[in-house]
Amino acid sequence: MQESSSHHSRFTSRRRPEKTVTPSSSVKPALRTKAIPSQVEALPRLQKVLASAGLGSRRNCETLITTGRVEVDRRVITELGTRVDPHKQEVRIDGERLPDPKRVVYMLHKPVGVVTTNFDPSGRPRVFDLVPVDHRLFAIGRLDRMSEGLILLTNDGDLANHLAHPRYGVEKRYMVQVAGVPTPEILDRLRRGIDLAEGVAHARRVDLRSSHKLSSVLEMVLDEGKNREIRRMLAHLGHKVHQLKRVAVGSLSLGSLLPGQWRPLTWQEIESLRASSGPVDSKLAQRSSRPQVVRRPRENRGATRPFTRETTSSGRTPTPRTGTGRSSQRRVSKKPGKASSWRKPRSTS
Repeated sequence: MQESSSHHSRFTSRRRPEKTVTPSSSVKPALRTKAIPSQVEALPRLQKVLASAGLGSRRNCETLITTGRVEVDRRVITELGTRVDPHKQEVRIDGERLPDPKRVVYMLHKPVGVVTTNFDPSGRPRVFDLVPVDHRLFAIGRLDRMSEGLILLTNDGDLANHLAHPRYGVEKRYMVQVAGVPTPEILDRLRRGIDLAEGVAHARRVDLRSSHKLSSVLEMVLDEGKNREIRRMLAHLGHKVHQLKRVAVGSLSLGSLLPGQWRPLTWQEIESLRASSGPVDSKLAQRSSRPQVVRRPRENRGATRPFTRETTSSGRTPTPRTGTGRSSQRRVSKKPGKASSWRKPRSTS
C-alpha cells in the first residue's frame, strides 16, 4: 500500500500545470460562417439585378417578383427588396437561368417610315431591324412613324427608366417644320401649356428659328413623352406639322449621324446622360413654378379649335390604311441618308 501511494505521488508531480491564456490582440477570432450585415446591405436588390439584365423597367421587374416568377437558388422569391449576389447565386425567371449580358446603349438615327415597337402586326420596318446585334434591346421612349431623329436602344432597364420617366425631367430637343408662321402669342401658349386629353403638355423652351410665308421651323425642348405630343400641341393651335426631328436627348446630340446609321455609346456618354437628369426635387419645383393653364368649361371646349383633319389635293378625306397592301411592306433603304425626307422651308420670293 505504501509503494502504491508513492507511485501515485510521483505521477502527480510530473503533471504539467495548466496554462492560462490571457486575451491578446494577436489572437484571431474564428471565421464567421454567416454574411456580415454590412456586406448583405452592399448587395444589389433583386429587382435591380433583373432590370440590369434587360428584363424591363424596375417596376416591371417588381411585378415579376411579386407574381412568383423569380427564383433564387431554386427558391421562389416574392418579397421585394431581397438582396442577392448575382455572381454567386443562381437567379431564374420562369425556370430559365438569368443571363448576365453586358450593359449596352446604342444611338440610332431613326429614318422616316420606321416604327419603334417591338412587334408590328403590319410587318413594317422596326428600329431593332436596323441594329443587328445579339443583345435583347428595347427603345427608350418613342418616335412616331413619320418622325425621325435620335432614339436610344438599350438592355439597361434602370437607364431606360431614368431617361424616359417624366419625373426625372430629361430634356429632348426637336426641330419642327410647321405650316404657317406662329405668332408670339402661339409660342407663349406652347410654353404655358396645352390641355390634351391625358393632361397638360408643356414645352420647356420654344424658339422660332426661321420663317417664310408658307412654313416655319421651330426649335422645341420638352421633358415629357406623351404620344405624338408635339403634333397634337401644334394642331390644337392650328399649325400642322410637316416634319419633326429629334436632335438631342439630355447631353447627347445626334451630330453627323445620318438616317439609318447607329453607334454604341461610350461609358462617358452613358454617365453624362445619367447626370443630365438632375435631382428629382428640383425638377418638380421647376414644374410647380410654371404658369397654370386656365381651362375652359367642358361644354365650351373645342368651340374655337381649328379644324385640322388632313385632306388630299382633291378635297377628299383619306381613309386609314389597314396595313395589308404592298405599301405597308415597303422596306426602308439601308443606305445612310436615303430614308430622310427633311426639307428646308421653301421661299416664296
